[in-house]
Amino acid sequence: MEISEIKARLTLAQVLHYYHLKPDKQLRLCCPFHDDKTPSMQIYYKTHTAYCFSANCPTHGKSLDVIDFIMWMEQTSRGIAGNKEGCTKHEAILKAGQMITEQHSVGAARNQKPTTELPRIAVLTKIFTYFKNGVHNSKPAQEYLQQRGLDYNKTEVGYNSGQFHHGERKDAYLIESCVQYGLLLDLEAKSRTGNPAYKPFGKWCIVFALRNAQNQIVGLYFRSTLDDKHQRHFYLKDRQGLYPKYPSKETKRLILTESIIDAATLLEQEKIKDSYEILSLYGTNGLTEEHNKAITEITALEEIIFFLNGDQAGTKAVEKYAPMLKADYPNVIISNVQVPENEDVNSLLHGHSPDILTHLIETRKEYSFLFSTESVSQRNEEIELPQEAKPTGEPKEEAQTTGLDTNNPYNLKYRGNEANYQIKGFNTGQLDSLKITLQITAK
Repeated sequence: MEISEIKARLTLAQVLHYYHLKPDKQLRLCCPFHDDKTPSMQIYYKTHTAYCFSANCPTHGKSLDVIDFIMWMEQTSRGIAGNKEGCTKHEAILKAGQMITEQHSVGAARNQKPTTELPRIAVLTKIFTYFKNGVHNSKPAQEYLQQRGLDYNKTEVGYNSGQFHHGERKDAYLIESCVQYGLLLDLEAKSRTGNPAYKPFGKWCIVFALRNAQNQIVGLYFRSTLDDKHQRHFYLKDRQGLYPKYPSKETKRLILTESIIDAATLLEQEKIKDSYEILSLYGTNGLTEEHNKAITEITALEEIIFFLNGDQAGTKAVEKYAPMLKADYPNVIISNVQVPENEDVNSLLHGHSPDILTHLIETRKEYSFLFSTESVSQRNEEIELPQEAKPTGEPKEEAQTTGLDTNNPYNLKYRGNEANYQIKGFNTGQLDSLKITLQITAK
């Protein structure tokens, strides 16, 4: 096999995967060719080369292509790094050809199966890595992120130029998987080259990864960089995963934002990031079962903070979800950030310093059905119970076998003879648009 053919068919990513090497988010790697405690090797996926910046490395000053990398890896694995007799260039070429053959054989074997798609996590992880590299090469993406006040060096974000299924990435097995998971739409037609034609999903969009409880990428969110008010947000079919990730079980104060860009904006503010956990909803109607499941897993939760848009939709969303969350977590404080009219988290950065976000959070109000204006920071004194409601030390009466329990005004309970009833989300302050959840449990 010719060297040119090897370089056309074998990517550096495949070589790194073969040797179980995984770069960090900045595509840096602890150099495998010398004793390296901090990452000194930079990976360049665009050119399929690697370069070690450490003067202690025997490869220092040399840009390594896939064949060079294999040669040095084989020498290192044999304990004779730098000795060309340990693995010659010719042997490295043969090894590269072997890698290509093995990958082709695996792909052929998989194609014999009834289903030919790669696992969803593997496909989305691979494509999102390509999207992340695309930001560094796309001026439109960088300009859009700059307009939104986001730094792509701080935020894990990608850009979809619509070319991820072309060139060296044009692998039939990968393309079938992209069609399966909605990244490509099969047009059932031929392109100008005579090959099948596909339409990429979310073209010219910045891309954010949605993750599962194991922090694996299971979904992608696309935000158009074009000025189109009607087609701005896109999710892959079978949407799953949360942004930026599932909150840790030790989370005490959780901020819920209306959009992913709002969440990304808060995550770039170190003071906020250090003090709060951030979780994005999927719009004003986007508190899903997966969100609820993630919140349920938090064991130290003390407060849920709504930081939604300062408009009617944002207000109604808080009115809808606050009672529901209070019903499920009666001991958790539910608070709301007072956002200026027609503003959102991200738009507040335009014309203001980032400190305004911290200020608004610190002066948030505890949500109350009585519309209390007391800020959470002012809530220092315990609320005294009415005299007649204070414990007297006398034995309590046995609980009634039937009757209405109104101890929690957000979760009314009625115990009947044949079933138990729960009304969650009750809010007497919004009778014009009352929304409740009725749960009936047979005895």
